Amino acid sequence: MVKFEVYQSGAKNEYRFRLVASNGQTILSSEGYSAKAGCMNGIESVRKNAVNPKAFEKSVTTNGQFRFNLKAPNGQVIGTSQNYKTEDGRNNGIQSVMKNAGIAKVVE
Repeated sequence: MVKFEVYQSGAKNEYRFRLVASNGQTILSSEGYSAKAGCMNGIESVRKNAVNPKAFEKSVTTNGQFRFNLKAPNGQVIGTSQNYKTEDGRNNGIQSVMKNAGIAKVVE
């Protein structure tokens, strides 16, 4: 089951979410939010923007790994992927977000 996990972490105990695939791997992670409502709005923004292929910004890390950001129309990063060893892995991650964000349950 694909799900959004909502949790608190960090020195400021901020709210965060991660989109987790049915195999348990994290596909997308958020930055920290000071309020739970902001975190929930972030999840809704992922659902809304994940259907647009142009919302995904692909990049390569300095050590040659592949990753992506999901961005809102205003350019703000909504979520960041894990690092992938291959370009195909990253592209599969994007496809998974596009396919599953709209149907993923929220688990707190």
